[in-house]
Amino acid sequence: MEVSPHYTHSVSLIKSASTVSLLTLVSRITGLVRDLLMASIFGVSAMTDAFWVAFRIPNMLRRMFAEGAFSQAFVPVLAASKEKDGDEATHVLINAVASLLTLALLLTCVLGVAGAPILVYILASGLQPEGFDAAVVMTRWMFPYIACMSLVALGAGVLNTWKRFAIPAATPVLLNLAMISAAWLGAPWLERHGFEPIYAMAGGVMVGGLLQLGAILWALHGIGLAPKIGLSLAAARAAWSQPATKRVVQLMGPALLGVSVAQISLLINTQIASHLATGSVTWLNNAGLLMEFPTAMLGVALGVVLMPQLAAAKASGDSDKFSNMIDWGLRLVVLLAVPSAVALITFAQPIVAVIFHNGRYTDADVIQTTGALMGYGAGLLGLVAIKVLTPGYFASQNIRTPALIGIAVLVITQGLNLLFVPVLAHAGLALAVGVGAMVNALWLLLGLLRDRTFVPRPGWGRFTMQVLAASALLAVFLMWASMALPWLAMYSEKLKRMGALALVIAGGGAIYFVAIWAAGLNLRQLLRR
Repeated sequence: MEVSPHYTHSVSLIKSASTVSLLTLVSRITGLVRDLLMASIFGVSAMTDAFWVAFRIPNMLRRMFAEGAFSQAFVPVLAASKEKDGDEATHVLINAVASLLTLALLLTCVLGVAGAPILVYILASGLQPEGFDAAVVMTRWMFPYIACMSLVALGAGVLNTWKRFAIPAATPVLLNLAMISAAWLGAPWLERHGFEPIYAMAGGVMVGGLLQLGAILWALHGIGLAPKIGLSLAAARAAWSQPATKRVVQLMGPALLGVSVAQISLLINTQIASHLATGSVTWLNNAGLLMEFPTAMLGVALGVVLMPQLAAAKASGDSDKFSNMIDWGLRLVVLLAVPSAVALITFAQPIVAVIFHNGRYTDADVIQTTGALMGYGAGLLGLVAIKVLTPGYFASQNIRTPALIGIAVLVITQGLNLLFVPVLAHAGLALAVGVGAMVNALWLLLGLLRDRTFVPRPGWGRFTMQVLAASALLAVFLMWASMALPWLAMYSEKLKRMGALALVIAGGGAIYFVAIWAAGLNLRQLLRR
């Protein structure tokens, strides 16, 4: 029997997305171990606020330039070059872009290390004096991390375009392992020798960045696409003379504007949090780390897989395939993100208690982190959907529209801060981000529908009602489970509390998927469509 090429392609998408999602799960699990260990060892204090501020600076720049503007501009051009010009010409493009990127990173790192006090003041001027000084020191130690991660982003873009998804998805595990080692071994060693133990985490970040870069270069070498970087003026001129390189730089302008909007919003929120109660930055950060678990598992995995394939479909002029991939991705987002959002809103405190309520992390810290997690959870569907919707624009090399939408959403989010923060404090910041993400996703969706870039396939109404009905049953179960056990009082019964959480998660998953099946949704057909 002849196998349909569309069926084969669908299976390929599922396998690729599953690979990325599974490795992302491993990354998030090691990340949770890292966060649990840090919460237990360091608790919540001015010094933990200082570390998260310092860590946020290179991470913010990484998301703006490396995984943000650069990837959004580079991957579509790379995929189009591979589709039209062949592997050899594309390798020349990779060499040229890598050379220019490396020169830019060297200059950025010098400026960042020198200007660390200014960067910390811009991000969190409300830190206590000892926290401010510690943040400056750690920013200087960690700033070169952005250079490692920018080159990792370049390599990941190449590997994903060649459908080598595993290594890029696995590299964050190396960062988590390095930070776990720093907390477990480095912090006690520094404390024994009279130094501030939190500084060990800065060293762990840099070691993790170098390990990730090494893994990506090894993978690129394995497929014969390791970039040849030239740092001379002549090499820079030769790289700049290529039309494709100029196209990447041209696309980075509007892409940077769009990504910067999200990071500016984060910067403003961190600045506001630094002026609230001590610990607010850490509470928000820990809630954000838990939020990244479903966001990365669902949205990032789908976005990484869809981006190069959408770009290839656009380059080949296959509009039906382009639209069907977006439809498939959005249905998976709704199927999985809606119940995840329900869980984060109705079952937030038990999740936070099991993960963070150890060592120096108090009952009050759990309650404060819970409020922030519920705020983020309100916007989970939007946060995940954006990861699928924006590739629909970027694959067409339309970066301007998402950027303009992002600017409008920034204004809306900060307006919501004025309403929420006086009442909800740091949790209001999280809620404003969540609501803003929902607005952003809806706006992006309407744009794709208006341009007929995305034409939904039949059955969305029934599908939505099936998901909502199953999610309502899940909400009832989780609210009961949240009240049935004294999650905070079980502080000394850690294994019992972890076991209870595992049973509730398993039970909730069973309830949701059985309800979906009973409502008539053919999950296998959806996945293989």
